[in-house]
Amino acid sequence: MKTKIIVSACLLGENCKYNGGNNKCDDVIALAEKFEIIPVCPECFGGLPIPRVPSEIKDGRVYSKTGEDLTEAFLSGAEQTLYIAKEANAPCAVLKENSPSCGFGKIYDGTFSGNKIDGNGITAQLLYDNEIQIFGESQVKRLINLYE
Repeated sequence: MKTKIIVSACLLGENCKYNGGNNKCDDVIALAEKFEIIPVCPECFGGLPIPRVPSEIKDGRVYSKTGEDLTEAFLSGAEQTLYIAKEANAPCAVLKENSPSCGFGKIYDGTFSGNKIDGNGITAQLLYDNEIQIFGESQVKRLINLYE
């Protein structure tokens, strides 16, 4: 039986990214050979539409580029993702780097200028706080090495 892992749906080619596209990553898709993949999109779970205005975190809250406070939607999506991860007994997640939901270690700085700062997205932080190990798409090889 394969270990279940949570994976950002956009990395699997699902068109759930803020602009209606995806962040398809063949290395992430290839994880299905070793793991049972459970796709998630916390922003969709939180009721945000596709496409949607880009969002970033500033002062601990999530704002759209137009200034709308979307924190509650991001928190709701994070809670739903955590529920799925716990139900699946998933020890880890592969999440979209830099995202206001899924980024872990680095996120955009809230100015919509492309600058990144140290920090975690809303979902990534909640999962981490609940002892679920987080990997970005650039860390797939590290994940595979841990489970071999």
